Parts: sequence; C-alpha cells; structure tokens
Amino acid sequence: MLADVYLMRIDSHQHFWHYDPVQYDWIDGRMARLKNDFLPPQLENLLGNNAFDGCVAVQARQTEEETTFLLNLADQYDFIKGVVGWVDLCSSNVKETLARFSQSKKLCGIRHAIQDEQDDHFMLRDDFQQGISTLAAFDLAYDILIYPKHLEPAWKLVHDFPNQRFVIDHIAKPFIKERKVDSWSADIQRMAQLPNVYCKVSGMVTEASWDSWHHSDFLPYLDVVFESFDVDKIMIGSDWPVCLLAGSYNEVIDIVTDYISTLELDADQEILGLNACNFYKLK
Repeated sequence: MLADVYLMRIDSHQHFWHYDPVQYDWIDGRMARLKNDFLPPQLENLLGNNAFDGCVAVQARQTEEETTFLLNLADQYDFIKGVVGWVDLCSSNVKETLARFSQSKKLCGIRHAIQDEQDDHFMLRDDFQQGISTLAAFDLAYDILIYPKHLEPAWKLVHDFPNQRFVIDHIAKPFIKERKVDSWSADIQRMAQLPNVYCKVSGMVTEASWDSWHHSDFLPYLDVVFESFDVDKIMIGSDWPVCLLAGSYNEVIDIVTDYISTLELDADQEILGLNACNFYKLK
C-alpha cells in the first residue's frame, strides 16, 4: 500500500483562506490580487491540470483557529493530504495543544513565521526550542519560514535537534530580484550538509520582479539548491495563491519541471511527490 502512496504527485506548499483584512494583515496594498477567498474548489482543477494527486495546506495566519480551519478543509477534501498548522510553540501548554490537534491524522507539521519576528534569533529562544522539542513525540515536521539573514540561526536549530524533521520553505527567500546569490548560497550549502533538513523549491517568483521575470532568473538559485541538497531532500511547491502576484499556477510549476527536465537525473518522482510523502508521512 505504501508504494502506491509514494507514487502520488504532491504540491507540497499552498494556502487557503476566507479573506479578512485584520486576520491576514500581511496582505498589503501591493497584494490586491490576494484580497479574495481562496478555497479548495479553486485549487482542485489546477492540481489536476498539472497531474498532481494532492497537496499540503500550510498555515497563513498565526492562530489555532487557522489550524482548525485547515484540518476541517482536509476532512472535506481528500486531495488535501496534509496540513502544516500553527500552535504557539512558546506556550507552556504546547504539548496539550499538539495532542488535541494530533487527533487529526491530516496534521503533518507546524510552522511559525520566523521571518516576521523582530528578533533574528527568535528560533534560538529557550521557550521556542522547548516547543520544537515536543514535535517529535507527535511525529510532526517543522517548516522553517525565513529570509537569508536567518540561515545561520536556522542551521543551529536544525543541528541541535537531529531527530526532528525540518524543511526550508521557499529556498529561504533569496534576493532574486537583486540577483544576489553568494552569501545565501554559502549558507544553503552549509545547511544542506545536515541530514535532517529538506528544501522546498517554492515561492521563487514573488522574490523576483513580479512583472518581468524570466526562467533564467531562477537558474543560479536552482543550481545551488540542486547542487547542495540530495535529490531525495527537494520537493516542489506552488505557494498558491501567493504565487499569483507574479505568475499563474502553471507558470510557477513549469519553472521547476522545466529545470529538472534538463538534469541528468531520474528524480522526477522524488521531487514531484515522493519526497513530500516521505517527509510529511502522508497517507
């Protein structure tokens, strides 16, 4: 049975929401395209048209209500194979909260928006790390949402929790528009040497020039990721609907599929589904 699961093609990163300007205050004036509801029926055809069997829904607001919302959607729509939710990892009650949410078999991970914290070393705080230490007991992964400046403390986090599964979201958001590669590249290479971390090839178009990007803009960054991480540690993600700020669903997926088609690798199944299934333990 597991062999059948592992042949699934999975979009490892997308979001759903009923738009509310207060709850989704990160959607600013430049992002009018996102000030709408984005729900499973809108994504289902996009997945099918790109030969995906399912997706992983990732939190887009930092409330327990968000986790409940996504888990309820996953119960209603079978193609939502997993949910990366949010809990307050710094809370003294985090273990009880995780136990409650883990009653759903679709909960596969937790994420906190480290990128929005004023403290660049937030993930090294004792209370946050205490929360991270509780995830393994529930067999939950952790998504690392950061900017390049956070890669050094992220390395320490991943290094200090060798039994915890981590994934870098959006290749750590390098400065693609500014064509800055070197510093980010060195930190990504160092991160990739740790055995318990994966990388999502996602979220790139919104780090490029939204209106005038070309496939060639992403090649230096894709080269670094694929030269640094083993192919069994890389997974594709659309970042829909956020990606719509700079490109269509199909265009975003094509950036990665066109790239891997040029490689002398027989790794399509891994990157397009197997790795996400293994990492998140999707069923």
